[in-house]
Amino acid sequence: MAITYELVKRCSKTGARAGRIYTPHGVFDTPIFMPVGTQATVKAMSPDELKEMGAGIILSNTYHLYLRPGHDLVAEAGGLHNFMKWDRGILTDSGGFQVFSLGPLRKITEDGVTFRSHIDGSKHFLSPEKATEVQMALGADIIMAFDECVPYPAEHDYARTSTERTTRWADRCKKAHTRKDQALFGIVQGGMYKDLRTMSANDLVALDFPGYAIGGLSVGEPKALMYEMLDHTVPLLPATKPRYLMGVGTPDCLIEGVMYGIDMFDCVFPTRVARNGTVMTKWGRLVVKNAAYARDFRPIDPECSCYACRNFSRAYIRHLLKTDEIFGLRLTTMHNLHFLIDFMKKMRQAIIEDRFPAFRQEFWEHYKTH
Repeated sequence: MAITYELVKRCSKTGARAGRIYTPHGVFDTPIFMPVGTQATVKAMSPDELKEMGAGIILSNTYHLYLRPGHDLVAEAGGLHNFMKWDRGILTDSGGFQVFSLGPLRKITEDGVTFRSHIDGSKHFLSPEKATEVQMALGADIIMAFDECVPYPAEHDYARTSTERTTRWADRCKKAHTRKDQALFGIVQGGMYKDLRTMSANDLVALDFPGYAIGGLSVGEPKALMYEMLDHTVPLLPATKPRYLMGVGTPDCLIEGVMYGIDMFDCVFPTRVARNGTVMTKWGRLVVKNAAYARDFRPIDPECSCYACRNFSRAYIRHLLKTDEIFGLRLTTMHNLHFLIDFMKKMRQAIIEDRFPAFRQEFWEHYKTH
């Protein structure tokens, strides 16, 4: 089956919208946060635990799975769903962001990117066709076109050259893609230049992808500039198709992204900071590893219904983290993912009940950014 998007409700005062995406591995509601399972696993979590907290789709990483264990092995195992025993939606990124972040270890040409593995230094070549072939072998429900992520800051000329190449690569990905049970999304680039964002969006919409991602944001630019780019770019994309903002996963950016009309988000942030003892709450971040919580017998967040908050205190979780007990990392990870998935559900409900602006206002009355 093809991947389809259904618009359920549009906010009467903002660009926020509630939708539903249908995939061969089930239906998930939007707006949604997708936990990241880089190596075919969401760090510290089992598939059952992710299901219990309501994850409808997770993200895996093409670059990492191409290097280890290899897409051929995953295909032999029956595809990513069977390999990792996850029967809901999976999205794979193209590997572009990882390859471009290798800096001196990679060389970009029109054909593709030659790079050296960060694992053993071995030489590899990733082209739009190869990235598509790898993702077809992995078998995710949604796959991404191979793009060049424009760094921040970047000169206009460089950003233009890069963005035009991304469009040509997107066309090549589309021609190489043959699996009917997968949706290939195009990725809008353009750096921090509105004219280039317009050009990229228009060119990709003309190629008629089943969904569109906005890339090259959350790469070090001020948040105000990211929101300005979203405000400009989202209206250029079809209202009948999903919109995905790549690499965003803090509550403040999620609620603002939803306000501009984004449906899907992903980020390693909630799992990464959890392993450093940082947890998310409606008031902002809390570093549970700090000495201030040594005798704090309250849950991480008294209003949270996750397994960690239902059963354990800040003092206990801090103790686990300080003694390098794996269970501590599992509890903070569990909490952060549950918090974001639940936060998106509440946002969706607010959109459906046409009270999203009030929900957003209440959020900002509590939340402190760091």
